[in-house]
Amino acid sequence: MKKINFAIVGCGHIAKKHAEGIKQTSGATLLAVCDTIKENMEYYVEEYGATPYENYEEMLKNPEIDVINICTPSGSHAPLTIKAAKARKHVIVEKPIALTLKDANAMIDTCKENNVKLSVLHPNRFRPAMIELKKAMSEERFGKLSHANATVRWNRNQAYFDQAPWRGTKSLDGGVLMNQAIHNLDLLVWLMGDIEEIYSMSATRLRNIEAEDVSTGLVRFKSGALGVIEAATTIYPKNFEESLSIFGEEASVKIGGATANFIEHWVMESMSEEDVKSLKESIKDNPYGKPGHQCIIEDMIQAIINDRDPVVTGEEGIKALQLVTGLYQSAEKGTPLKVEEIE
Repeated sequence: MKKINFAIVGCGHIAKKHAEGIKQTSGATLLAVCDTIKENMEYYVEEYGATPYENYEEMLKNPEIDVINICTPSGSHAPLTIKAAKARKHVIVEKPIALTLKDANAMIDTCKENNVKLSVLHPNRFRPAMIELKKAMSEERFGKLSHANATVRWNRNQAYFDQAPWRGTKSLDGGVLMNQAIHNLDLLVWLMGDIEEIYSMSATRLRNIEAEDVSTGLVRFKSGALGVIEAATTIYPKNFEESLSIFGEEASVKIGGATANFIEHWVMESMSEEDVKSLKESIKDNPYGKPGHQCIIEDMIQAIINDRDPVVTGEEGIKALQLVTGLYQSAEKGTPLKVEEIE
């Protein structure tokens, strides 16, 4: 079987997760890396034998590269993805897919026009507890849904934002919703379904940044169920919790912990106490499962081989972006917004 060759553009912190995922995936090779700062690539050259490129367009000319992994600041995702698609390269792009719906749609359209795959990095869908929760939702074990609660109470101090000039900016990064809470919001929509209406308030309370550091929101899903969102990077002195809770007429579940990996509450009419206990113990023994980045890379390889869509397509990735965009616009206007009113 032909090896699938990957290339990483943007050799910052998150790129190491991509590189390790490629290394651990059978049939995958990290062939090249690209960064405007030569020193950032040295680790990948030494550790993985990757060919370094300081020029992105030059790297795209390499016919042996099959997939481009985009690990650059969020505001640059769209132009890099579009260039890769036009060079007939498949794309795995870090979260969020983009910072605007216009850019995200352009990415999706260009990939389709050039017959290449586009996958968005939302690895939390592959956590064992979330897999079990999704299964229960798919089997309609909650009955009629009442509401859900998505919470991210984390700390990102001023030193974090001062590490790089793009952090906390609206043009390249976004605030707590676009950056830190995007995975949690992706899970919310993935589990609860499409959204009908949004109302939000946001503020920049403690950090010297352009974007928000705390946000609250209400949503109405098309099912009629409601949702409550709380996201903050202002929690003292360190990350406190990330959780997702879902309530229905026949079940109540909360997945929590510092990064939403553990079952904190699971009561379900269709499950015995013994079955629930067994499920909790299995998750406690393996709360993280296989790394999500590796799951996305493995899935991309299978999508290429079998000519199918990736599990987290561009269309899936844009749903969380639409929610964040709606929360931003509702906060700016001070009014509820229907989904069709989001610009």
